[in-house]
Amino acid sequence: MVGGSTEDSGQILLVGSSGGHLAQLLALESWYRDRRRAWVTFDTPDARSLLDGEDVVWAYHPTTRNVRNLIRNAFLAFRVLRGRRVDAVVTTGAGVAVPFVVAARLRRVPTVYIEVYDRIDSATLTARLCRPFLSAMLVQWEEQRRMYPEATVVGNLL
Repeated sequence: MVGGSTEDSGQILLVGSSGGHLAQLLALESWYRDRRRAWVTFDTPDARSLLDGEDVVWAYHPTTRNVRNLIRNAFLAFRVLRGRRVDAVVTTGAGVAVPFVVAARLRRVPTVYIEVYDRIDSATLTARLCRPFLSAMLVQWEEQRRMYPEATVVGNLL
């Protein structure tokens, strides 16, 4: 979607774990402010406060080494993408990103991954898992292009 939102346009789905991943997505506010959007994150006190008044889908957590919640989030991802008109999925990770990126790609929805700013020397596991399904990979540091040569450097979000 280019420009502001319109009645017949879909929405941007912003997906990220609560905490720092969510903070980096929130830093994109000047970009998404005039766009229809929905969020996918964990139901935590900070996320509830930061996303008050926003359209939020609460994902299952924890995701680290939790196969049950991975499966639950996969079903959630397919349900959300089937029930909404989504123009793109934008994510900063972590674990909740994987099922949403895979489901979006299978539905031919563009997927954008923004690698977190604090991983300069090695790729995150989530980025490695999502990479085959991405339409675009963005990084915040030139040094991150060593792990992602195809990535576009967008600069620091925070």
